[in-house]
Amino acid sequence: MNPQTPRTFHLIAPSGYCHNQPAAALGIQRLQQAGHQVANQSVTGRRFQRFAGSDAERLQDINALARLSPLPDIILAVRGGYGVTRLLDQIDYAGLKQQLAAQPVALCGHSDLTALQLALLAQSGLITFSGPMLCGNFGAPDLSAFTWERFWQALTSPEFTLSWHSSAQPLAETEGTLWGGNLAMIMTLVGTPWMPQIDDGILVIEDINEHPFRTERMLLQLHQCGILARQRAIVAGSFSGFTPTDYDNGFGFATVWQRIRDLTGLPVIDGLDFGHEQATVTLPLGARGALSVHQGQASLRISGHPVLRTAATSENQV
Repeated sequence: MNPQTPRTFHLIAPSGYCHNQPAAALGIQRLQQAGHQVANQSVTGRRFQRFAGSDAERLQDINALARLSPLPDIILAVRGGYGVTRLLDQIDYAGLKQQLAAQPVALCGHSDLTALQLALLAQSGLITFSGPMLCGNFGAPDLSAFTWERFWQALTSPEFTLSWHSSAQPLAETEGTLWGGNLAMIMTLVGTPWMPQIDDGILVIEDINEHPFRTERMLLQLHQCGILARQRAIVAGSFSGFTPTDYDNGFGFATVWQRIRDLTGLPVIDGLDFGHEQATVTLPLGARGALSVHQGQASLRISGHPVLRTAATSENQV
């Protein structure tokens, strides 16, 4: 589908205050110049302490979706930061399930939004999209064509394949439920009702400003509480924003991935452009994935997720 087909965006700001207001304005401008409508723009400038409004205001952003009519095509997070976990026990999961399952829309974002996305998957079975956000991506000084194209690919293609170079060992195709997102946010959900219980999963992870030893520590906790034992594979996206020192003495992410491989027997496939960097793919969390690696080339075929309506869409698509 032509990504320039006019779509309706509805902004939500359930996390941190958007301190880069020019980026928010630029992101809105870009979407509008591409022919799209952008609603609920006032949330970009809302602020209470470090948050994008009070808890009640940010909760309203989410719960109002259960009563919003007409529904937009795309619900887009303004930015991440911190704040969603303060709201998880007050979200209207039943109302959101009733509204969005009947007329599913693409809820997209990453970072702190991972907590909401996984809670919706756990409580409502709703598939959402881990991908770009208004400020950091669409409002970046230079909009990544890679990110823009992969965003529309995920939202409009009932089945699509991502390919990338990886240092992982060859892997025969393995299938499972695609899930994950920001690793630190996944860890905050362990032991709570908001953590999806995924068997035979393909766990995709990313993070920023986390040293390799802290990343390993989080993955060890996932292993020690039995979550990794239920997975088929791990895909590692972008892990950036740390500075190695002499003290590390060669300890890096390659060390971490190999340690997890040795400890769990799981394939860990690195190298996917996914996460906090400007170039990022968009992944439907809760969809079906088929993962393989051949001669240094990884492939992830994704299906079973809702897609945006076109004139020819069937009734089981968005």
